[in-house]
Amino acid sequence: MPIAACGQFCAVNSIVKNLNACTLLVKKAVAAKAKVLFLPEASDYISSSPAESLALCVPASKSLFVRGLQQLAKDNALPINVGIHEPAPDGERVRNVSVWIDEKGEITKRYQKVHVFDVDIEGGPRLMESKSTEPGSLLTPPFPTPLGRLGMLICFDLRFPEPSISLLHAGAQLLSYPSAFTVPTGRAHWSTLLRARAIENQCFVLAAAQIGKHNQKRISYGGSMIIDPWGKLLSSCNGIDDDKELETLIAGEDGGTEDQIEICTAELDLEVLEKIRREVPMKRRFDVYAEL
Repeated sequence: MPIAACGQFCAVNSIVKNLNACTLLVKKAVAAKAKVLFLPEASDYISSSPAESLALCVPASKSLFVRGLQQLAKDNALPINVGIHEPAPDGERVRNVSVWIDEKGEITKRYQKVHVFDVDIEGGPRLMESKSTEPGSLLTPPFPTPLGRLGMLICFDLRFPEPSISLLHAGAQLLSYPSAFTVPTGRAHWSTLLRARAIENQCFVLAAAQIGKHNQKRISYGGSMIIDPWGKLLSSCNGIDDDKELETLIAGEDGGTEDQIEICTAELDLEVLEKIRREVPMKRRFDVYAEL
């Protein structure tokens, strides 16, 4: 059975440092004999301000980070699904996208995040992605991969069942959610939402996440995981669930540590998926409620 790998690390505002971390994740995935590596949202960089993000953002064709990953994919015949930024046409915002780099190093699929993340948690982070990020307007149809037919979504899309159900109807067997959840929302909702999407769509879910202190304004929860169509956790990385660990991160220096650069892996058996779908058929009543 093919093996999937989900990577986890702490992106900062240095393209070179982030590429170095992802290079290590590629090496770990190759050593684990993975057929696909999934990397987090915003793997190319996480900035401290919208202005810094605009300064760092370049087209994928000119990105040192993306071109480096393309070469790694080609050298290792390893497809990579990764979250990056691309410039929006208005020149004032960026696009939050997930790209599929095939085993030849070519970008063959691209999805732009539909649901932007606006949150203002009392006593916690305030992030208004809509001010700096152009939302997408289309879902990318599921496409064949060495693991099965993949539907790509991103982070905050996880809170909305509709796009995943639409991808299911279009033939998805796998759903990817490259993410960068905050610590409060990660602790409360991350694993619950991922399991819900896996169960209701009877799909494998692959969620690669950012972890650690990116800058003085932002810390990500982590907890990358792979879940089967029954909602069973197959494999996972560490999340920031300990308050003392969080306090240490807050007081410490910006940027990740080498022990935060890790992968989780699992074998994906499509026969298990077909068995679940056969034994528990989801017979939707579109005569009663609206069809998505």
